[in-house]
Amino acid sequence: MKIAATVVMLLTSNIFMTFAWYWHLRLQRQGEGNWPLIAIILVSWLIALVEYMIAVPANRIGASAGMNVAQLKILQEVITVCVFLPFMMFFMGEKWRWDYLWAFLCMIGAVYFVNRARL
Repeated sequence: MKIAATVVMLLTSNIFMTFAWYWHLRLQRQGEGNWPLIAIILVSWLIALVEYMIAVPANRIGASAGMNVAQLKILQEVITVCVFLPFMMFFMGEKWRWDYLWAFLCMIGAVYFVNRARL
């Protein structure tokens, strides 16, 4: 149950972080990106604050469930790809490339190797 909570919380936090890092690029593409850089940074920090308020407890819960730092990091990276690809295609309007699938499969391999002792 703790690992499931960790995954859900990391997924949620990653959605916030992805928006914190990239939301302003969509504004820029739409011609609305003439905000002062400091305003973009401050809005991004506010979004990232929510991300940290979810990610930090998620990592603590995962660690208390017996996950080590490498497992938590690899899990976070896989979640990042799972969040980023739909964000990139649907929110940012970028096109699918098969290289994204191959990269994701390599990350699945990383998940296997990091968790091999537990399997």
